[in-house]
Amino acid sequence: MEHIYQYAWIIPFVPLQVPVLIGMGLLLFPRATKQLRRMWAFQSVLLLSITMILSIILSIQQIRTSSIYQYIGSWIINNDFSLEFGYLIDPLTSIMSILITTVGIMVLIYSDNYMAHDQGYLRFFAYMSFFSTSMLGLVTSSNLIQIYIFWELVGMCSYLLIGFWFTRTLSANACQKAFITNRVGDFGLLLGILGFYWITGSFEFRDLFEIFNNLIYNNEVNTLFVFLCALLLFAGAVAKSAQFPLHVWLPDAMEGPTPISALIHAATMVAAGIFLVARLLPLFIVIPYIMNLISLIGIITVFLGATLALAQKDIKRGLAYSTMSQLGYMMLALGMGSYRTALFHLITHAYSKALLFLGSGSLIHSMETVVGYSPNKSQNMVLMGGLTKYVPITKISFLLGTLSLCGIPPLACFWSKDEILNDSWLYSSIFAIIAWSTAGLTAFYMFRIYLLTFEGHFNVNCKNYGGQKSNSVYSISLWGQGGLKTINKSFCFLTLLRMNNNENTSFFLKNPYRINDNITKMIRPFITINQFGNKNSYSYPYESDNTMLFPLLLLALLTLCVGFIGIPFNQEGLDLDILSKWLTPSINLLHPNLKNSFDWDEFVKNAIFSVSIASFGIFIALFFYKPFYSSLQNFELINSVVKMGSKRILGDKIKTFIYDWSYNRGYIDAFYAASITVGIRGLAELTDFFDRRVIDGITNGVGFMSFFVGESIKNGGGGRISSYLFLYLSSVSIFLVIYYFFSIIQKSSFFFS
Repeated sequence: MEHIYQYAWIIPFVPLQVPVLIGMGLLLFPRATKQLRRMWAFQSVLLLSITMILSIILSIQQIRTSSIYQYIGSWIINNDFSLEFGYLIDPLTSIMSILITTVGIMVLIYSDNYMAHDQGYLRFFAYMSFFSTSMLGLVTSSNLIQIYIFWELVGMCSYLLIGFWFTRTLSANACQKAFITNRVGDFGLLLGILGFYWITGSFEFRDLFEIFNNLIYNNEVNTLFVFLCALLLFAGAVAKSAQFPLHVWLPDAMEGPTPISALIHAATMVAAGIFLVARLLPLFIVIPYIMNLISLIGIITVFLGATLALAQKDIKRGLAYSTMSQLGYMMLALGMGSYRTALFHLITHAYSKALLFLGSGSLIHSMETVVGYSPNKSQNMVLMGGLTKYVPITKISFLLGTLSLCGIPPLACFWSKDEILNDSWLYSSIFAIIAWSTAGLTAFYMFRIYLLTFEGHFNVNCKNYGGQKSNSVYSISLWGQGGLKTINKSFCFLTLLRMNNNENTSFFLKNPYRINDNITKMIRPFITINQFGNKNSYSYPYESDNTMLFPLLLLALLTLCVGFIGIPFNQEGLDLDILSKWLTPSINLLHPNLKNSFDWDEFVKNAIFSVSIASFGIFIALFFYKPFYSSLQNFELINSVVKMGSKRILGDKIKTFIYDWSYNRGYIDAFYAASITVGIRGLAELTDFFDRRVIDGITNGVGFMSFFVGESIKNGGGGRISSYLFLYLSSVSIFLVIYYFFSIIQKSSFFFS
């Protein structure tokens, strides 16, 4: 066992070979490196697979022995100051390592096809491998300084990957927004690290926890200063894990390629904040005020993320707000002290959300190949609909991820979210009501995404008289923006005529438009592919290639099975599960006297309640989105709907406010733009004015006055030496007379005084 742990230091450095070799290849052999570019994808998957195997071996050893291994070496030694480096292998490290590597492998395999036609193919895999190195280095760090170094490297990789398509204005703005927002939290993290070093004199976790707990126990430290330092540490986690109020960067980060969203913004990078709080929980748990603040930020983020996801039209942005809400659940659990539950939900959510993001990427990939669909349209759910018969495998995997996130048994997120909801009752009844209500909202907006995308009828070839592509039936929004108002009346009338003539060409019918399979095969490849050219254009979406479907199927299998690691079994009179046994060393560090027990009767009662709430949310989504479209086959209803507009369907202004709140991101971005952005720009303009007019004005004014005086003297001279001597002697005489006069006055005043 000891022999295996000694080689754990190679975990972060195995994937590092890919960006190094790609960089050297492009520098020395650029043409050959570009021609053999798929070799680098294979190498990326291979090296990350080696890292995954090593992580699994270490995890098995920990489950068997419940041990923690740490190696520390000297880095900088100067008098009384010593800075060390090393690596720490404990349950938290092994869990994060397995998550990073397994999801990373799936994303890399998926990306080989998704990015096949992109000119930045090599750059993409170099960035992804370097990100894996940075993230693995972060989770294996043994002290706060190492964490901060890899924390910044992860932020740099995030900046590069979000702005991967930097020629697009939206992508460039999104990566800058993510970078600046995270700098706010990272600056707080740095100050917090320095503050705790000031208190304890150590950066190492074990020494830090022991010294700090002794200081708190003996009341030898200022409580206000400790709270401030802990708050600054927590600020780093708030920014990285997109918690309120530093969450604004996450939805815009969806401008990057979809595989990046799956890896960074679903399973790994945004989980870094959760990891940091979990790592420092022995520090936070002795500061009650900071624990209350963590749970408060968590519950606000839970509810805010769910409400902002309700009316999003971009499928990736809707999933981004869902990620934000689920991260809030994890933060809430950590604030309540439920260490195991938070990590359990981190595991289950990672695989479920990676499945959903890769599924959305498969849909976007298919929609981009349809004639007339630009990249900005291919992510709009209201322009989809009826994709079930075109992408059946993607549909099944997406449905599994949706059901898991809704909390439907026996899928993964049911087991973990249900524990968080149950623990919230013991912590605060107000928090519990919000958490349980948000569970219903989660089921609603997730099934809204599913129904808008896969149900209904696909309407790619129908056009309005205005010459623009009309929306599908599912462009009729529950919330009333851009919905029924966009459907042309004459178009609806022509549809009714076709229905009356029994023509099977209306998109309101069950089978609106059928194409013979032979004709479909003839239609597909009417645009050839260059090496870096556009993708094929088809008349209808089609299922993705096997290299994209394989990761979806594996993640779907994990979504089905990974939740069972939290199911307890009886061992030595105690109800234990694999996860609890795995986390035993960390749990004992936080709760030394904790005895694990499990009440199946109470679990079943709570599960029935939680599933009922989720089912109610699903039913509401079905009520609003499913039956409404089948009833549109009546002309009077169509005509009345067109006259009323979609807002009248909602019935009151409250629901309109909910739509506006959600679609406009809670007005938080607008508030930041109006206050912070405008304020900073005003300060910058004032500083620029002061610099140009005052600072530069004084310098330039002195130079101008010197030039003016010199020119005046030059023009006043006649060139005769006798005149200069006369002027000099006259000036000296006048000066002496004045000096003598003032001397007499001074002596007289002294005499009279």
